[in-house]
Amino acid sequence: QVQLVESGGDLVQPGGSLRLSCAVSGFAISSDGMSWYRQAPGKERELVAVINTFGHSTYYADSVKGRFTISRDNAKNTMYLQMNSLKPEHTSVYYCRVRMSWGQGTQVTVSS
Repeated sequence: QVQLVESGGDLVQPGGSLRLSCAVSGFAISSDGMSWYRQAPGKERELVAVINTFGHSTYYADSVKGRFTISRDNAKNTMYLQMNSLKPEHTSVYYCRVRMSWGQGTQVTVSS
C-alpha cells in the first residue's frame, strides 16, 4: 500500500523557516521524480517544486525561487522542502506527490 506522509508544517512568524518532510512507504522512491504542491484557501492547488530521481535537477515556481530548496534522501525514502524567509503569502497546505499518489498535506501558516 502506497502511503505519503507529510510533516513539519507549523505556525511561524514572517521571516522564519520551516522544513517539511514527505515520508513514503509502499515502494522505493529511487526511480521516481517527486514534487511539492500547495493549496491556499479558495485557490487551486499549484506546483511549488520538483526534484528528479537523484536530486541532480530541480524546478521551482517563480514565487519560491531563492527561498525554498527541495531535496531528497532515497535511502530514507523521504523528500524535503526547506523553506526560508517565509512570508504570509506562503500560507497554504503543502502536499507531496510521487507517481499518482498524494499525501494528506501539512499546514504552513505564516503570521505574526
